[in-house]
Amino acid sequence: MEKSSEKNTSAFTHLSTLTQYIIPFGNYIFPIIIWSSYKDKSEMVDHHGKQALNFQLSLLLYTLILALIAIPIFITVFLQNLPLEAVFNDNDFYIRNFNFEGNIGLLSVGVTAVLLFGLLKFVEFFLVIYASIKASNGELYKYPLTIPFIK
Repeated sequence: MEKSSEKNTSAFTHLSTLTQYIIPFGNYIFPIIIWSSYKDKSEMVDHHGKQALNFQLSLLLYTLILALIAIPIFITVFLQNLPLEAVFNDNDFYIRNFNFEGNIGLLSVGVTAVLLFGLLKFVEFFLVIYASIKASNGELYKYPLTIPFIK
């Protein structure tokens, strides 16, 4: 494989992670296909493929941790303010007198987890673009805060 082809394949490996916005799990499927097809032919593509996959797996882990923090908090706060007689008597229920004072600590942690998730997705988009630019220039790039699952 010639050098420009290696650069293009490496850049495309990073850019293929953006298919997650169109195809579910595309951020794992397409980089795996590209990486496994070219990893034996080029060290550069092997490096960038591993980096792209490790970054996506790391983001999955970080997202699961944030979800395990935020979802139980919001469910707990909602259920604490749900009138039980409305549930058991099949009546319409209204959440009245929502107690922010008693739940401000939990809600702060939950909202922080949701904001961190949003920041994580925002930063992911720009890091993928940056990594693909580095790959197209022929440079080796390592994503920050990435756990090396694939070595």
